[in-house]
Amino acid sequence: MKKSMGKLFVIDGTDGSGKQTQLKKLQERLTKEGIEYRTVSFPNYDSPSSSLVKMYLSGEFGEIAKQISPYIASSFYAVDRYATFKKDFEEYYNNGGIILADRYTTANMIHQAGKIDNIEERKKLLDWIWDFEFNLYGLPIPTEVFLLKMPPEVSLELMKDRENKFTHESKKDIHERDKNHIIDSFNVACSVADDYNWYTVECVKDGKIRTIEDIHEEIFEEIKKKL
Repeated sequence: MKKSMGKLFVIDGTDGSGKQTQLKKLQERLTKEGIEYRTVSFPNYDSPSSSLVKMYLSGEFGEIAKQISPYIASSFYAVDRYATFKKDFEEYYNNGGIILADRYTTANMIHQAGKIDNIEERKKLLDWIWDFEFNLYGLPIPTEVFLLKMPPEVSLELMKDRENKFTHESKKDIHERDKNHIIDSFNVACSVADDYNWYTVECVKDGKIRTIEDIHEEIFEEIKKKL
């Protein structure tokens, strides 16, 4: 009998949209419900496989994100994902396990595609990312992707006092400190979500940020349908 592959649920969005917070809420909820799962966050800063990602985000290849080819930058993140998948959750996933991911291949589709203005060239990159990670590297395709749609002006304000996630210092990485990158990534994310049938979660309604609990309930109700 053929083994049943697992389920992979991805929380993604631009910087400052609340991905880590919502992943934590899902962990608490699934634990309470008695549902077994594992979590993964990308980049995997605890692994040596993220070393090129850290160099990139620290500005060692260029202080402005657009200075670095989206193909090259995408490959840094893809290698980190491949190493993490092979070492940490391939067997669990292949045996039917549930994975909750804070960012995934989808983050490349948001942040790196946001560097390209030409629609046709952007589509070429998106096709390349899909082929590179899912076909060449054989990474699992997500069961469902949740895009946390947080307007750039709001996310920028929310990130103002947040520490750098891998240096734990106040200095932001080249994505976080680049307002234009955040705006471009947001616009592309909205478009890509439609094109790839992601589940879009509106984080702001009627001019107000929705509560963490309200957003969580919407995500969990959708996940329940896939379990």
